[in-house]
Amino acid sequence: MKYRSRTEIVGNILDAANGGATKTKIMYKAFLSYVQLKEYLSVLIENALLEYIDGTHKFKTTEKGLNYLKMHNEIGELLLTTIKITN
Repeated sequence: MKYRSRTEIVGNILDAANGGATKTKIMYKAFLSYVQLKEYLSVLIENALLEYIDGTHKFKTTEKGLNYLKMHNEIGELLLTTIKITN
C-alpha cells in the first residue's frame, strides 16, 4: 500500500463512519492500527467532524464531516482531471 496523507486518512475514516460504525469497522475499512485509529478519532471528535453515539458504541460522521468528505472527493477528482490533461 502506498503512503497516504493525513487528509486522505481522515477522508477514509469519515467515509467508513458515514451512517455509523464501530471502532473495529472503521479500523479495518480505513486500514489503520488501533493506536493510529485512537489518535485520529480524538482529533476528529475535537474538531466536530465525528461524533460518538453513547448507547450504540458507534461513531458517526457529522454534517461538518460530510462537508469535509465532499470537498476532499471534489479535490481528488480535480487532481485526477489535471493529471489526465497533462499526460
